[in-house]
Formats: sequence, C-alpha cells, structure tokens
Amino acid sequence: MKFARRIASAVFGPAPVSRDRALGMSERLAAVTSLTSSLEYLSQRRQMRKGGLNDWDIVKDVQAESTPLVRRLLNTVSGPGTTTALHIARAAVAAGMLLPGDSRLRGAGSLFLGATSALLYPRHRYGTDGSDQVAILVQTATGAARLVPSPQAKDALLWYVALQANLSYLISGWVKLLGEPWRDASALGGVMRTRTYGHEGMYRWTQEHPKAARLLTHGVLALECLFPLAYARGGLLARPFIASAAAFHLANGYFMGLGRFVTAFTSMHPTVAYTSAPRSHPAVAGRDDRALPTALALLAAMVAAGAGTAVQRRLRTTEGWHTSRFLTTRHGNELQYEVLSNGDGERPVMVFAAGMVSTSEHFAWITERLAKETEYGVVTYARAGYAGSRYRSGAPFRLSESVDDLVDLVNGAVAAHREVILVGHSLGGEIARRAALRLGDRVHGVVYLDSSHPGELNRSTQQSDTAEKLRGSLTQMAWFLRLGTGVLMARPEWVEALPVAYRKKAFAQYADVRMWEAGRREWDAVEADFRSFSGELERIEGAHGLVVSAQQTVDRDPEQLLMHKELADAHQGGRTATVVIEGAGHDTVLTQSRFAHQVADRVIAFFDGLPGAGTAHGRGAPAAGSAAGPAAGPSAGKEAA
Repeated sequence: MKFARRIASAVFGPAPVSRDRALGMSERLAAVTSLTSSLEYLSQRRQMRKGGLNDWDIVKDVQAESTPLVRRLLNTVSGPGTTTALHIARAAVAAGMLLPGDSRLRGAGSLFLGATSALLYPRHRYGTDGSDQVAILVQTATGAARLVPSPQAKDALLWYVALQANLSYLISGWVKLLGEPWRDASALGGVMRTRTYGHEGMYRWTQEHPKAARLLTHGVLALECLFPLAYARGGLLARPFIASAAAFHLANGYFMGLGRFVTAFTSMHPTVAYTSAPRSHPAVAGRDDRALPTALALLAAMVAAGAGTAVQRRLRTTEGWHTSRFLTTRHGNELQYEVLSNGDGERPVMVFAAGMVSTSEHFAWITERLAKETEYGVVTYARAGYAGSRYRSGAPFRLSESVDDLVDLVNGAVAAHREVILVGHSLGGEIARRAALRLGDRVHGVVYLDSSHPGELNRSTQQSDTAEKLRGSLTQMAWFLRLGTGVLMARPEWVEALPVAYRKKAFAQYADVRMWEAGRREWDAVEADFRSFSGELERIEGAHGLVVSAQQTVDRDPEQLLMHKELADAHQGGRTATVVIEGAGHDTVLTQSRFAHQVADRVIAFFDGLPGAGTAHGRGAPAAGSAAGPAAGPSAGKEAA
C-alpha cells in the first residue's frame, strides 16, 4: 500500500520549479532549437543558391504585397553571404546560451535569436515549420523577462508562454477531433505511410496492432484536448500531462523526423510547470497570477467582438441587395434572386446557377458585362440556404430539389413568352442541365462553365479521391465558424479578384456558417446521386449547348475533358461548341477578370452567331477591351419580362 502511494505521489502532483529555473530551462531549450536550425541551414547552403529550394530570386515573389520597407529589409538580409553570416552568429549566440549563468545578457541573446529567426523566416520559406514559430515566441518572451526588473512583469511573460502552450495543444486537439480520420483512428497509419513524415516500421505496427494504434491515436487526442487539466486541483495532473506531451514530441522527432519540435515545444513546458503549481508551494511563492484573469477578460472581449462581427456578416449575407427579390418554390424554399437586366423583351433571359459552396457574386464580371453590353435579360439567384435564400423543406434533401427550385424560379421570375439560357458553374452546370430537361421548349440554350458531370465520381480517380476529403473539410469549416472563428478569417484571393462592389457581400457569405452548412447538405446528396449514376446523359432536344472548360481542370484530369464533350454531345438539334480557357482554374475562370471576360466573349459570340464562336476543343479568345467597371451592386430592374 505504501509502495502504491509512493508511485502515485511520484506520478501525480504539481511539478514546481522556481521562476528563475523555469526561465533558464525555457531559454536553453529554445536556444537548442535555434542552434539546430542554423546548423541545418548552414549544412544545406546549396538550397540558397540559384535554382535551389530557397533561391531568393524566386522565394521573394511571395513578399510582393509587403511594404517597400519590409521588402528592402528582407532583400538586405537575404543575400547568401548575409544569410550565412547571420546563421553563424546565431549558432554562436545559441551555443553561448547553453552555458551556466543568469545575467541579463542572456535576455539580449534570446531577443537576438528570436528577432533573427523572424527576419530569416521568409528567407527560408521552404524548410521552416512550427518549431521556428514556437522558438520565436519563447525567445521573445524569455528575453524580455530577463531584461525587465519587475518580478510581476516576469511572471506575466511566463504566463504568456504557458497560455500559448495550452492554446497550442488545445486547438490542435480539437481541430483533430473534428476530422474523421482522428476519430476513427486511421490518421496515425495515414501519416506514417507518407513519404515526407512517414516511418515504414511504425506504419506496419499500426496495421499489425490496430487496437493498440487506436488507443494511441485517441490518447494523443485526449492529451491535446484536455491539456489545460494540468492546472486542475493545484496541478495534480501537471506531471503526467507534461511528461506525456514531452514523450509525444520525442516520438514525433524520431518517427516523423521533426527533431526541432522536441526542443521547441518542450521549451514551453517549464512555464507550464511554474504556473500550474499552487501558490502555496515554496518554489513559486510570490508568483503574480494576474495575467490569467487579464487573459480571460481579453478572451471574453474578443468573443464578444467576434459575435458582433458574426451578426453583422449574417445580416449582410441574408439581407441581399437593395434590389433583391424573393420567390417561394414548391418545396417551400424561399429563393433570393436579382434581375440585373431586363434586356430586350424578345431576347432570352440568362439565368445563372452557382456552384456548391459558391455565391452568385462569383459571376459578377460576366453578369455585369452581359447586363451592360447585350440585350439579354440577366438573372442571378442563390440556392436554398445560401445568401438570403431560406431552406425550409422538411423532406430529406435530394439534388432534384435544387433542380425543382431552379425550374420554379424560371417559371415564376421570367415572363412566360421569353426563352431562357441556363448558365451553370460546377454543380450549377449539372443543376442547369437537369432543369433544361424539365423546361423543354423554354430553354434556348445551356452554358456549362467548368461543369460537373454526374459520372465524374465513378470515372475520375482524382474526383473520387477528392470526394472522400471534401465532406470532412465542409464539416470542419462549419464547426470552426460555429465557434466564432470567422472573425479571424482573411479575405481569400478570389474575393479580392471580384469587382470592388461585390467583395463585402461575397466575403460575408464565405465567413458565415450558413453557406458551409448548405454545402455539406448538398454534398451528401450529390455524392449519393453521382455514385449511383450509370449509362449515358439524357438527350436535350432543340437547345443549344456551349461547354467552357478551365485549362487547369482538364490538364490535371483529362477525363474531365471527355465528360465535358459529352455534355455538348447530349444536345440534339441545336448548335454546340466546346472551348478551353487557357490558364484558367476552376474558380478563376469566373473570378479573374481576364478569364471571365473571355467567357463573356464566348457566350456572346455563341448565342449571337458571330464568327469565332468556337469549335470543338477550341481555345479562349482574348478579352475584348478593358475590364468592365463594377457597378454599385446588381443593377435594378423591374422584371425579367
């Protein structure tokens, strides 16, 4: 019994270290990280030469949008000679930091290592990792703690590192938990079989001992998700949590080759040990813990600000434009749509259907051009659950429901005597194709913009492999946004590429959970529908068909080009054409103005019957003239009649 108690007392309980000892251990472990890092870079100087992995003449392009001062500073330190000299100096300083002592010069040494790590980080874009970022954080904080005279300030800086450690484990764990591979324990084997981070022996072990591998995987999840429990009951669990985390990083260093992670992440552990010990313990007597409630107050303020931002974005998303109209479909869904142009009452109306997890604003370059320069009517809409459209159907969602909604929109928003041209991107192209079969003679033509094909998951290995990951990605994004992380999101490049007047609205939708929930709902139905498809496409009689492919799509997967040709061949009795837009990607074919204007040129030429409308496997024409300037949002129109 006494022996068991001795074991329990050795395993459980706080791991008290004094302020000075915690500071010294953290700065030395971080110094080992910097020493290892610089020696690695010095041994691989060839990568900095012309044509190397970190050739600055190439890597510096990433900094193109930085300020001139930052670019000049980086250019100054990024010459091979200067970079080498800095690494030699870092190695010398880091080695000196390993010597005994506690003088304030150690603070200057840590700050030097942290500052040079940050300065060289862009220089070694390929080869840096999370260990460098952790080292910068620890060295900046411990360096400042060495230099400030106030014990309270030292404690605040040590609390800062400890809280960062807790956040790093906590967030990493919960992000993993949202991923199905970690929940079903396949992640460990999946990582171990990769060439970059894998280990053949460990991979075989996971396959030969699945129960043990599952236990280990879930143990890692528990360690990370529950790491803050190290502070519970006076640090009762501090020792097992810190020891387990250290063992985890040692395993990563051995099996995954992440050697710098061992010293980088364990450099935060002494601060956890210091801050988790009860204040009654002699080793931490006088510790100032005001940093913790201050951090919690700041977190609460950030949560409140994030909630306010989320509400604003939701309102911007659901209110639509000042010209928005609404229509209720047979399924009870309420669709928001815009009439950008009435056009000539005798000409067809173009109705645009967006892709999955996409917005009607994606079409802005094309629709603005068509509205201003042609006599076609132009209508865009958001499917149920997107933007201001409401998903109200109580039945299990099927793809046919979105097809019904589009048919109802055409019949309800477009005058009965006018024909329509259905324009769909990605999944919107497949919805448009099926709607054309329902609408019959009302359809003048269909434009497929890098469209989906119902057989793609069965015929394309690339599409099938991507499909397996897509559900997890959609689920994760939805969870992240529900947790309020949308406030941390930066505008993606595709938003910045849209006409200025559309950017806020598009980004509000992108950062709102509704779009991702709608995408997840659609993807479940799409995958089931596409997996069950076999045979040939149904024939569309009388309607013209224009198929526009993005070059990057068909280059990566030639099967897509064959399927796109089948979309055109399905049109019987009408004119057809296929065209590839050179250089365009699946999304940039819409969002980049130079590609979008080529698409608009092709659409106009095809339906107006002008020369150069395109023949099978033709190439995109250059954009006509300068980019059309964005309006202040969708143009107002009384009715598409």
